[in-house]
Amino acid sequence: MCFSLPREKALALSGNQGIEKAMDWLIEHEDDPNLDEPSVASQGDVVGTTEKPEIGSAEMTFEENSDQIQRNTALSEEEKKEQLKRLEELMKQRQLEREEREKKDEIDREKQRRKQGQELSMIRQKMQEEELRKMADDRRKEKLEDIWAKQRVREKIERDKAERALKFGSSCTAAPSPVPATPVVPQSSQGTPAKREYDECRLQIRLLDGTQLTQSFKSREQLAAVRLYIQLQQQDDTGNFNLMTSFPRKVFSEEDMEKPLQELGLVPSAALFVCKK
Repeated sequence: MCFSLPREKALALSGNQGIEKAMDWLIEHEDDPNLDEPSVASQGDVVGTTEKPEIGSAEMTFEENSDQIQRNTALSEEEKKEQLKRLEELMKQRQLEREEREKKDEIDREKQRRKQGQELSMIRQKMQEEELRKMADDRRKEKLEDIWAKQRVREKIERDKAERALKFGSSCTAAPSPVPATPVVPQSSQGTPAKREYDECRLQIRLLDGTQLTQSFKSREQLAAVRLYIQLQQQDDTGNFNLMTSFPRKVFSEEDMEKPLQELGLVPSAALFVCKK
């Protein structure tokens, strides 16, 4: 930026009253669009000039007046150059101060922006934590509901066991009814014996840790009921296992889980083994 024309204009319009007056004028008119344009200041535009310049004394001769005017003019030019130099240095200093102030303002704005970014990040993190906490609560509720459902199944199995024990216990203590004698039919004349139907199935189950369980099920119950019973008895409570028989060796598939025990050949009694998938 060229400071020559504005500072000369500032010195002229401030009445050549010093650097401070010129600098004050420049600061006051720094946004003036006509600052770089030359102008001739009238006496009314000069700051601090309220009196008209006095003419030399009448007693002085014409030559003396001319010499005095030349000396004053030369001195004024030297002072003007010195003032222009000092004004330029002062303007550069003010420019540097302005740049430093702008840098500081930029740093303050950057700090404010980072602070707002951190606050926004904290808000987002808090929302994510609340969402994760809500998801954990939902999973905990689902797990509790699953535990309650298994507890109800376990209680139902216990009730069924108690009812069967009561039923078979009463039938064993009852007095035997007389059995009518049946005539002995020769073997050659007898037909094919009818296949006996069983209502219950007694299973011996060997778990992965070697524990053996014995439980009775209805012959029409599905193999999935046996699988659920095993899940309730295991400590790890996991369903990642298969069921199999040793003789004949057979590993039951997921389709077999929907079939009744009678259809799978496990009636009236059988031995099942729990194996890993």
